[in-house]
Amino acid sequence: MSLVLSKMGKQSMIPNQYVWFVWSGALLVPWLAAFAAFPQQRKAMVWASVTAPFGLTEPLFVPAYWSPPSLFDLARTTGFDIESFFFSFGIGGIGAVLYNLVAGGELALVADADRRLPHHELHDWALAAPFVSFPILYLFSWNPIYPAIIAMVLGAAAAIWCRPDLARKTWVGAVLFVVYYAVFLMGVEWTAPGYIERVWNLSGLSGLSVGGMPIEELLFAGAFGAYWSGVYDHFMWRRLMRPHFRV
Repeated sequence: MSLVLSKMGKQSMIPNQYVWFVWSGALLVPWLAAFAAFPQQRKAMVWASVTAPFGLTEPLFVPAYWSPPSLFDLARTTGFDIESFFFSFGIGGIGAVLYNLVAGGELALVADADRRLPHHELHDWALAAPFVSFPILYLFSWNPIYPAIIAMVLGAAAAIWCRPDLARKTWVGAVLFVVYYAVFLMGVEWTAPGYIERVWNLSGLSGLSVGGMPIEELLFAGAFGAYWSGVYDHFMWRRLMRPHFRV
């Protein structure tokens, strides 16, 4: 990726102030396309896009993790920004159905007999795992991206423990979302060369990167994809039936 950028030159296609706005808004394009093209996934997409309010957590990450120029310079002056709501909404809806779109098939209710199996006794606790663990992990002296990643991994593990039938969807969903998210990051860096270096607090991270992308961003994508790919199925007792092919 770095080599490609060097050949493209250093001229940014988007003013620095609007990079975050443009690319957070760009995440709504695949959301709308999937919503229009796959009616059977609409309910799950809308439900899963409850991630939008997670944009309110932005002050936990600004400036410790990054400090993006934003509309009205809100991120740097208040910690909040409008773009985070676009971002959270966009990844929520797609993250929940990306596996379904690739595998095909329809969601159906889990049978009552299956719901009464022993490993479902702590169903509610399994669902709450990431939301309970994050505040505890956040108390430690480390960059907030790490407790966010670990909390979602714990949530994914709890989901698999409670719903073993979601195991494949969990790990494949993680891989698919990493690929999807990497394309987003590469688009950011392609249209605004050097943006990652300018905006991310790289000195507060591990220093590891893949193709110029901080490893933490890819770990976040994997953890989010793992947990969120099955979150609708888990909450609403759904199961993907008769997929067109197994991913």
